Amino acid sequence: MDASAILIADRLSKSYTSAGQPLLVLDAVSFALQAGAACAVVGPSGSGKSTLLGLCAGLERPTSGKVTLNGADLNALDEDRRAALRAHSVGFVFQTFRLLPTLTALENVMVPLELLGGAGAARRAAGLLERVGLGGRLSHYPAQLSGGEQQRVALARAFVNQPRILFADEPTGNLDRRTSQAVADLLFALNRDAGTTLVLVTHDLELARRTGRVIELKDGALAADSPAGSAARA
Repeated sequence: MDASAILIADRLSKSYTSAGQPLLVLDAVSFALQAGAACAVVGPSGSGKSTLLGLCAGLERPTSGKVTLNGADLNALDEDRRAALRAHSVGFVFQTFRLLPTLTALENVMVPLELLGGAGAARRAAGLLERVGLGGRLSHYPAQLSGGEQQRVALARAFVNQPRILFADEPTGNLDRRTSQAVADLLFALNRDAGTTLVLVTHDLELARRTGRVIELKDGALAADSPAGSAARA
């Protein structure tokens, strides 16, 4: 494994107990990702994609193996220190948007910066909302926004703390085809402009092709790890 990588997964395994029996969800998956690179994680439902993302982001602990994220061994960090690492270095985009319904678009985007105590939160949040085409919707609540608009708010929120790495879990999964294309274009543009590392979990092979690399899981194991073009032709 490359010690200079921003993300290193080293023989990651995760199992749960189901009906009194162990259930292996992820089986000794290893890969490394350099800063500024992008990769897609693909595979059938139940193949372990979201579990892998959660482990790499430090949202869960592996049963065995380890993750090194931005130089930190996540196994060596307690819950508070992992949360601090995520707050400073990680952005998230989810399929279900996860906006706070009682906050406006502007306030939702400001949340990560306010948690860090940074100055100029409103100015930076407004600038990002303008960048994603929502400069006229700052005072709107999530219920007043379409699904595509809500996901654009979520994109602005994900980038507002200038993360080193962004984890996106099916970011276009709840959107129609046309809206999905627009949101994907914004995701890649924001990622390119910020120089952020991207880990994208998706069922959409066309979306996966837009990254430089595709990691394929099958039954919790690494089935392929190849350039996006090679994966697309396979």
